[in-house]
Amino acid sequence: MLHGWIILDKSVGLGSTTAVSAVKRILREAGEPKTKVGHGGTLDPLASGVLPIALGEATKLCGRMLDATKRYDFTIRFGEKTDTLDAEGQVVETSDVRPDEDAIEAILPRFTGDIEQVPPAFSALKIDGKAAYARARAGEHVELKPRRVRIFELKLASASDDETTLSATVSKGTYIRSLARDIARALNTVGHVTMLRRTRAGPFSLEQAISLDFLEEAAKARRLTETVLPLTAALDDIPALPVTPEQARLLRHGQMLSGVPAKPGLSLATSEGTPVALVEALADGLKVVRGFNL
Repeated sequence: MLHGWIILDKSVGLGSTTAVSAVKRILREAGEPKTKVGHGGTLDPLASGVLPIALGEATKLCGRMLDATKRYDFTIRFGEKTDTLDAEGQVVETSDVRPDEDAIEAILPRFTGDIEQVPPAFSALKIDGKAAYARARAGEHVELKPRRVRIFELKLASASDDETTLSATVSKGTYIRSLARDIARALNTVGHVTMLRRTRAGPFSLEQAISLDFLEEAAKARRLTETVLPLTAALDDIPALPVTPEQARLLRHGQMLSGVPAKPGLSLATSEGTPVALVEALADGLKVVRGFNL
């Protein structure tokens, strides 16, 4: 069974859940054993770019991927605000103001660091158990509370009369559509996102990404394993901690290990090169955070 990551370069129009289903179908048609498949962070259908797909035991790390830093390129069209804050929605507000490059550059520091942003009404956030987008589509007035997010970097890539393209590195929970709306508002105009491309998710970048078509061709050529990155590729910031076969056996049973020197925080316990468990060093020993059946 395959355990690891397929990094998709998701195309526009494809939903994250649909992408997972497509990978399952490709694995099935390639004769692979039934494999658990998940994704490491939703990407809107109108967005393209890096979508980490987890296979087998790597699905246990999807939560870490959701928390990971992401990087996006996005284009704002000034002069029109839509109800969805992207090109899919209906125009609800217009403005004749078109900011120049200097004005845009000057405003970016205000949106760098810790900021408050109100998520889009058309989002998957739940209000009394129902997705905000479902309520918005039903014509309900949706009011979401501001949330604190972090913008690590925000740079201007290009600018024209009506549009500007920016690059942003952001924390989990950041909505680029809201960021675009607020930037336009700060420039005394309105705007919406016409292009959104994720260029990095955690340790994974476009350099490692492949299309679904490429994956399908690799599967037909019986070269599927060449497209799968190891489970540990998502843990490049976690130090490895070698353990003995007996210690590995105890960890696989979820038992705490004492007397093993380890740095504070998380480590990846490995036995003869095979990942055993993600462990945390506590005062009284090593505690299993996530075990792997490999």
